[in-house]
Amino acid sequence: MAKTKTDPAHSSFEDKLRRLETIVETLESGQIGLEESLKLYEEGIILSKNCLVALNQAEAKVITLQKQLNEDAD
Repeated sequence: MAKTKTDPAHSSFEDKLRRLETIVETLESGQIGLEESLKLYEEGIILSKNCLVALNQAEAKVITLQKQLNEDAD
C-alpha cells in the first residue's frame, strides 16, 4: 500500500527524494491500479519539480560562495 503523501512545503530535500524513490518502486512493482498509479505519478512530478528547484537554489548558492571566495583571494 502507498504511503501518505508528503507536504512538499514542509519536508526536506532528502525526505522528498526518499518519497520519490518510494513512488518509483511502487509504480514499477505493477501491484497498484490505474487510478492509484496516476495519483502517485502526479505526486512524483510535483516532488521532482520541488527537488529540482532545491538543487538549482543550492547550485546558485555554491556559485555565489565560490565567487566570494575568489574575490577574497584577490
